[in-house]
Amino acid sequence: MQYRKLGKSGLKVSEISLGSWLTYGGYVERENAVKAIQSAYGLGINFFDTANVYERGEAEKLMGETLRSFPRESYVLATKVFGQMGDGPNDRGLSRKHIMEQCHASLNRLGADYVDLYYCHRHDPNTPLDETLRALDDLVRQGKVLYVGVSEWTAAQMAEAHGIADRYLLDRIVVNQPIYNMFNRYIEKEVIPYGERNGIGQVVFSPLAQGLLTGKYSSANDIPADSRAGKLDGMRKGVTEEKINKVIELSKVASELEISVGQLALAWILRQPNVSSALIGASRPEQVEENAKASGIELSTDIVERIEQLLG
Repeated sequence: MQYRKLGKSGLKVSEISLGSWLTYGGYVERENAVKAIQSAYGLGINFFDTANVYERGEAEKLMGETLRSFPRESYVLATKVFGQMGDGPNDRGLSRKHIMEQCHASLNRLGADYVDLYYCHRHDPNTPLDETLRALDDLVRQGKVLYVGVSEWTAAQMAEAHGIADRYLLDRIVVNQPIYNMFNRYIEKEVIPYGERNGIGQVVFSPLAQGLLTGKYSSANDIPADSRAGKLDGMRKGVTEEKINKVIELSKVASELEISVGQLALAWILRQPNVSSALIGASRPEQVEENAKASGIELSTDIVERIEQLLG
């Protein structure tokens, strides 16, 4: 396993990280989820991601309980705040009240004294940004959070946050968590260039397009019932014949390199130096082992150009 710095910070994270969205505490059996986390740790993955809204805290509980058997200093733990956690008017967003209450609730569920990384899960237009950043800075000063990040923020939103942080000497954002894969490349236009200029690393989610880039789907009309796309209508819509045909062509390129198409897709993401880590989801330890092998694979310029041609 290879490691990279998280943005311009001194923190080093594994190129492949393990997340718990839609899996742990959800449709993945507890035994498989625990084995996947343990397998990841054994393979050198030191970066684990969850969020308070994932199964309303159940993912945090499972992640925390499993990781507790390992030395705390040996892994990097991330969680998030923003989403709806109750029925009250203050049970979502990035207000000081919600951030403080949810940080403490997450630490309790995780069974941890601190989290290494705390994300603003989305941007909150209803809360003054200085209020949000001040609350996060207070958590950093209290030692409950070590680094601050955001998820799916635009370059302009991150620039505004940096301006406020610099003006009031608050802790700076060092990481953004956007979606990024061969079929969703919006961050290449503005987000990655901003990150490169300002020390914000990208920890990208859905690097395999919910499994589409593993080659598991042979037809848009024949989706396995136990797959994510089979269980979630929103993901099913993303599986099209056009994309499946592209994956088939990408598989040929992968075969020439003697790697899987999933490993090719992850290596393609990691070609970006601004990407700190590719965040995978796994329902079985075998999937973690397969994806972890993508770390360290270097794609030649010719291969990258062929991929670009195939993707159109």
